Amino acid sequence: MIGTRKPAGRIAFVGAGPGDPGLLTRRAHDALVDADQVVYDRSVPEALLTVVKAEAKEDAQFTPAEGAPGDVAKVLLSAARSGLSAVHLVAGDPFGHDSVVKEVQAVARTAVHFEVVPGVGQAEGVATYAGVPLSGVRTAADVDDVTAMDFEALAAAVSRGSLALAVDAGDLAAIRDGLLAVGVDGSTAVAVTGDGTGETQYTTTSTVDSFVAAALGFTGRVVLTLGAGVPHRDKLSWWENRPLYGWKVLVPRTKEQAGVMSARLREYGAIPCEVPTIAVEPPRTPAQMERAVKGLVDGRYAWVIFTSVNAVRAVWEKFGEHGLDARHFGGVKIACIGEATADAVRAFGIQPELIPSGEQSSEGLLAEFSPHDEILDPVGRVLLPRADIATETLAAGLTERGWEVDDVTAYRTVRAAPPPAEIRDAIKSGGFDAVLFTSSSTVRNLVGIAGKPHARTVVAVIGPKTAETATEFGLRVDAQPAHASVPDLVEALASYAVELREKLAAMPAKQRRGSKVQGPTALRFR
Repeated sequence: MIGTRKPAGRIAFVGAGPGDPGLLTRRAHDALVDADQVVYDRSVPEALLTVVKAEAKEDAQFTPAEGAPGDVAKVLLSAARSGLSAVHLVAGDPFGHDSVVKEVQAVARTAVHFEVVPGVGQAEGVATYAGVPLSGVRTAADVDDVTAMDFEALAAAVSRGSLALAVDAGDLAAIRDGLLAVGVDGSTAVAVTGDGTGETQYTTTSTVDSFVAAALGFTGRVVLTLGAGVPHRDKLSWWENRPLYGWKVLVPRTKEQAGVMSARLREYGAIPCEVPTIAVEPPRTPAQMERAVKGLVDGRYAWVIFTSVNAVRAVWEKFGEHGLDARHFGGVKIACIGEATADAVRAFGIQPELIPSGEQSSEGLLAEFSPHDEILDPVGRVLLPRADIATETLAAGLTERGWEVDDVTAYRTVRAAPPPAEIRDAIKSGGFDAVLFTSSSTVRNLVGIAGKPHARTVVAVIGPKTAETATEFGLRVDAQPAHASVPDLVEALASYAVELREKLAAMPAKQRRGSKVQGPTALRFR
């Protein structure tokens, strides 16, 4: 009789890198996605853990590492012997920590299969994000125990080139004293970086004599860089010099809608905060949409015009209810008001025939939509599935061009619930550096559920209609793209930030302090 032994589990010691989730290696990602149990060091940033948990197995267990290396090894071995895949997630590189090396040695003495997945070292990774090249003979180390440090060797490394150390902020004074004690010149350039590779990374430059005072207020793990590479930071600092670095930006859209915008904002260094202002609900009576879907299948329409991603979703959901798919759009042409809506259509395997090449609005679409020709267009009817509060501009324009329009309510938009009190307070008190409005309704609804943004908050709008609404509500419009799209809106805000920084940099110090120029860049210069 064949036995029913459990399949053998395995253990992976995975380096998380210096903190930015984007620096996880592909091998590390695969190990984490496949893990049943993840034991993580408390030094692993919460932002990275959030990303890992979102992509992990639904029933994966996450627990912090506790106790001595032998205790952690026992937890990992117990999981593996139960047939599970266990991961110890550590900051930086696994072999950069003596404690993890001891864990690996303990596991290696057993028959359990294990692997060690390298990660970008904290010291080297953060030095690069801080714009400090480790030139010459480079030495980088993640330090767990300052008392075991060989300061003579560190002094030699500084004299030959560059040194980078990842240490606890509380150990900075001991490191200063150790370096000075072995003869390191007190005027040697030093950079200290906190929250390395994170959204609030901050670097201060000074000297061996003064870096402890300069880094006052830093907590947790920091990276100390010394030597010839530090002066190059003025020109090579890229992470902290992104146009919107450190800006807290309010994005009044649902998480689903805000994905592209938030990702683009993060690329420019901003910290987006998504606040839904609109909730989407089905129409009160489904009869209109039922007739519309039947008309699509029966060839009643020459065109379907989508003016929003929500409209696309509403039609496809109705298709799904009736067991229909993209094949039932055969013979019907599709027009989309903009690229975001077109991408939603393409996601269902259909390429739209018409997207405005100029202004992506009702007017822009009408400018390129051909009048009805009875010979070329034997079917003269257009389906326009939209929100219940949509304006009549598009329907009226199509009618003027000779088309019959079925203007159908595909979904209702209702005002979302107010955000938490702390968000409302931040909006009204200037806690957000900027707000991005993508429609007139986002302006009206944000003010309705949370109040008017503070005067110091930079306001960026997607187009002229939205700008008009913002002005009606007493808001100062600072940035507006020439082309109405989400990427261009974010680009317009980034350009505004760059212009603001250049304007302030050119001002004399006294004039700068008295300047009424708005935005976080102005506050930093003051």
